[in-house]
Amino acid sequence: MTEERTTDAEFIEQVVKMLVDNPDAVKVERKVDEMGVLISLDVAPEDMGMVIGREGQTAKALRTLLRVIGARNNARVNLKINEPEGSERARREDKSAGSREAKSIDEVVEDINNL
Repeated sequence: MTEERTTDAEFIEQVVKMLVDNPDAVKVERKVDEMGVLISLDVAPEDMGMVIGREGQTAKALRTLLRVIGARNNARVNLKINEPEGSERARREDKSAGSREAKSIDEVVEDINNL
């Protein structure tokens, strides 16, 4: 009897597909370089919250599981969760970055002095 081994990328793909509402949108890419293994994860924008979890706990758990799998195989495994296009977070960051760039150094110093 032969035992079929699941790779780290396949493991993450299976787990994430069970977490999200759009499992067909889950894409996992695996790259190996001198730093170790990098697994990149893409999900639908509406599923990002499920993958990240409250205060990042789900993402942290996924990364911990990958470290355990990597340790068993003498490899360093990292997980990168790609920000999907059209996500709410990206739009909020763009807006706040725009408002931060609108002030000059003199205006910021004046704001601090007025505190």
